[in-house]
Amino acid sequence: MSFLVLQAYLKLIHFEFYLARGNFSALYNKVRNYPVANRVPAQDAVERICAAMDMAGIWYWKEALCLQRSAALTCLLKRYGVTAQMVIGAQQMPFKAHAWVEVDGRVVNDKSYTPGRYAVLDRC
Repeated sequence: MSFLVLQAYLKLIHFEFYLARGNFSALYNKVRNYPVANRVPAQDAVERICAAMDMAGIWYWKEALCLQRSAALTCLLKRYGVTAQMVIGAQQMPFKAHAWVEVDGRVVNDKSYTPGRYAVLDRC
């Protein structure tokens, strides 16, 4: 588990650089084009990887934005053979944008009702 936490932490740092430069298109392209590993994921892979990302977020030196966490988690899941999608959504009143991760249509890093609160703008 500690190796997974380290990988998650490094992914948060990786995507911090994209956000610090305001390079959202590069972040988006990185997530969209990140290959899914050609391996069968362990049965508990999603739960273990999500728990590792949560732990990395606790130790991260600042609060990670939902976009940063979701991009990092999506790529980490793909690295372990899980077909994951980062979903970006928005609500109108009050305007608010949000990002989360889905695996097989199930939200894995947020509340299950999240997709009902936001209009989906894109999936990658």
